[in-house]
Amino acid sequence: MHLRLPALALLPALFIPPVLAAEGPDLRSDQCGIHTDYDVLVDSGGIWLRHGPQAPHEVVFHDGELSLDGRMVTVSTADAARLRQMEAGARQLMPAATALAHEVSGATFDALDAAFEAITGKSRNRQMRAMRGEMQDWIDDSLGRGYWEQEAFGDGFDAHIDQMAETMAASMTRSVLWQVFTGRAGAMERRADRLDAEVDRRMEARSQQLEARAMALCPLVQSLAAAHDALEVRYQGQPLRLLERGESVRVEHGSGSGLHVSAGPDEQPRGNAVAPSR
Repeated sequence: MHLRLPALALLPALFIPPVLAAEGPDLRSDQCGIHTDYDVLVDSGGIWLRHGPQAPHEVVFHDGELSLDGRMVTVSTADAARLRQMEAGARQLMPAATALAHEVSGATFDALDAAFEAITGKSRNRQMRAMRGEMQDWIDDSLGRGYWEQEAFGDGFDAHIDQMAETMAASMTRSVLWQVFTGRAGAMERRADRLDAEVDRRMEARSQQLEARAMALCPLVQSLAAAHDALEVRYQGQPLRLLERGESVRVEHGSGSGLHVSAGPDEQPRGNAVAPSR
């Protein structure tokens, strides 16, 4: 293993698999072939889809009732049942996405820990632990509270991890230079060679496990999408399009899952989100 700083800085990206999420386990859920362009909030007041790119810009559904851009819409008995099914599916997906986000983050920092050990010979680093905790808190304060925001997740999630990785890379650069100047480069290279194959094996297995867990959610995603596609309600004479089928699927761990709803002009999302953080 020939260590070069640019390669080290890219290490995290190698271990962020593509998941739900919005595009998939990279905090995106591309694999299932379904996505939403809304921000999504799941709380005790229902499922909220907000900031849609086209009208309706705000959609809320709860217990079979539907609101579009602040106005209650009458739905059939069959549609009420479909909306309840969609709500139940979203409530299952959000905590699953949260758990996957934690695991993706954990896998990334495990890879950085291994790189740090290979370079410095130390298995623990205070700065790394602090950044790992910061990322876990960030996930808990968003997905863990039932909120999937397009801007924050998907590419935003990757960027957050990349920024932390660059911080660690700068720290490790100093260690590399110190060891080179003090004649310890050979020991560093031997550590790297010793850890290389084992780290690759472990991370490959973990990545496959994460992808399998993401794929296991596809039947639930597809069931939710089927209920959505069967909705009879119309908006401005057209079928309601909250989910789209395509190459990517973003249902809370993808680069975009969106749910925002309002049952009336004055109603706001409730603070007590129901999706557990783990």
